[in-house]
Amino acid sequence: MDKIRAHRSAVIDIGSNSVRLVVYEGPARAPAVIFNEKVAAGLGRGLSIDGRIADEDAMRGLVALRRYALLARHMEVKDLQCVATAAVRDATNGADFIAGAAEAGLKIRLLSGEEEAEAAGCGVLSAIPDARGIAVDLGGGSLELAEVAGGEIGRCASFPLGVLRLPALRRDGQQAFERAVRKMLRAAGWPGNLTGSPLYLVGGSWRALARLDLDLTKDPLAVLDQHRLPRSALRRLLRATKRLSFDELKAIPGMASNRAATLPDAAALLAALVNIIDVPEMTVSSSGLREGLLYQALDRKVRAQDPLIVAAEFEGRRLARFTPHGRAIAHWIAPLFASESPADARIRLAASLLSDVAWSANPDFRAERGTEIGLHGNWRGIDIEGRILLARALHAGFGGADADFPPMGTLVREERLARARQWGIAIRLAQRLTGGVEAPLKASAIAETDGKLTLSLDPGWHHLVGESVERRLRSLAQALDTKPEIRLL
Repeated sequence: MDKIRAHRSAVIDIGSNSVRLVVYEGPARAPAVIFNEKVAAGLGRGLSIDGRIADEDAMRGLVALRRYALLARHMEVKDLQCVATAAVRDATNGADFIAGAAEAGLKIRLLSGEEEAEAAGCGVLSAIPDARGIAVDLGGGSLELAEVAGGEIGRCASFPLGVLRLPALRRDGQQAFERAVRKMLRAAGWPGNLTGSPLYLVGGSWRALARLDLDLTKDPLAVLDQHRLPRSALRRLLRATKRLSFDELKAIPGMASNRAATLPDAAALLAALVNIIDVPEMTVSSSGLREGLLYQALDRKVRAQDPLIVAAEFEGRRLARFTPHGRAIAHWIAPLFASESPADARIRLAASLLSDVAWSANPDFRAERGTEIGLHGNWRGIDIEGRILLARALHAGFGGADADFPPMGTLVREERLARARQWGIAIRLAQRLTGGVEAPLKASAIAETDGKLTLSLDPGWHHLVGESVERRLRSLAQALDTKPEIRLL
């Protein structure tokens, strides 16, 4: 385990709503969260009263920072970034709070609004490299906008439109509120030529809205990251935030009480932004400012890596029985799927890299474990449909019965699920043929020609054939609608 442990880093994020420590470990391009804790210090609550962080809120935040500093040391965090955003930036006693943190051994970097927006935009790019539109980060004290396109950050801006400030701005009704938001954005030149751009939603309040949407639509895969909201979804969200009581909103699975309280304001702001920018679609990004800070520290070569493949390779290596060889498996089965799109080939490669991850599970639950890893793994750079295809391949790869794969409604077409099943069965044959080691792959080949699925074996390797291999070859042939054949060279 120690041999594959990658660099451990952490971010302490001092926001207007909460103070949070997140610790990451794994490959630099796709680190996994190994610790995440927040304290709802509410540093921004007092700003609208007297422009100060209230003493009790400051003390609560500093107590959390002392705990986090101690934990980070004993977790052997090598790189620790401690940043503060709108509340500390705008408070008249923000400098006092920074000095208090220094006593705990923490050097706070006070982000400007533009720096905060840029970091949020980088967070979106770290998880959705082909993002093209506007990253919209909603915090307690401010709203940040960042243009994202071509893997780069364009214009950035910050506005005093955090959820803690919205109730006062909404007192005169939605139309007056929208006019005020439009005036703020226009004064800063937004949206300009970005009219009609999709939004990438960053921040806990937007994620809470997405949780509400998943609950309203009874989505069979309740994954927030890259959950897509068409413009038409706003109507049901606005209706729901008006119709449902606070207790009903709070009862939604995964909904924090402080987020439930801000849902009406967040929905109203999103509706205003959609109308002002003429937004066609919104995509939720679970990666934001904190992940953006890590991404900004990477060189261009590392940034260019595929986050899904990097993460899958790391996880496959961590859980493999023997020396992992997922890329060799992907190459071995590739001739069967030569006509596939690059996007599908990428998911198939990820499945191959993860083809050994469930062997430590109880044999009766390996397929279930594979499905869970595919659907709910800490993956970046993969949309909801991609998660389902990955899970379907792993389910089949670990011998799951077709009827046991969870129904996904209309999220993925049946023919695509059938193709992912074929990937899994092909991977399963490769694992059985080789016993989980790489060398036999180099002495064998699989190909489909003239209605036959042919497994070829080099001289000296003929004894690899056995009943179990023949059985899995037949299963793959059936899935591909061909006839099995073994050729001993």
